[in-house]
Amino acid sequence: MNKAQFSTVKSSQVILKELMVPSYANFGGKVHGGVILGLMDKIAYTCAASHCKGYCVTASVDSVDFMNPVEVGDLLTLYASVNYVGSSSMEVGIKVESENFREGTVKHTNTSYFTMVALSEETRKPVKVAGLLLEDEDEIRRFVMGKLRKKLRRAHQQEIDDIGKALDMGKAIPELTGENCQVPESAYQV
Repeated sequence: MNKAQFSTVKSSQVILKELMVPSYANFGGKVHGGVILGLMDKIAYTCAASHCKGYCVTASVDSVDFMNPVEVGDLLTLYASVNYVGSSSMEVGIKVESENFREGTVKHTNTSYFTMVALSEETRKPVKVAGLLLEDEDEIRRFVMGKLRKKLRRAHQQEIDDIGKALDMGKAIPELTGENCQVPESAYQV
């Protein structure tokens, strides 16, 4: 690849700010987690599409832990950056903060990693994306960690598939005793 086939991390970074309005509230009066997830998906798409200069889709989302509640009236700020690129996939790191103007406080609410895949608009098949031109130690660290997360995701999925294939229902059903479920008697004849 020549230098023209690389883009800087900074060239596709995105910041999104949105006021949390009453219509975003859940039954507990806090901002509904689904609203925050929707904003995270929006910024992940914007960041990835900016990097690949085209259409892309969400392929996976690492766990999303809600560390602090978001209140109606808070200003939510989402930061997105392409951390790692494969041939057609991109890992977008997202950090979310909420700011309470009245109290003058800022809380870190979420961090997550979205895997986005660049697709041809005509064929809907994966297409090659530009590489990342890493400019400092932090960007190098994020790239290395993104590569590691990709490797771990694949290994974890393989492990789950292997466990599922090896599942012995004759042993698994009796282990449900004491669990919060009810199993029909006929299942014990497996």
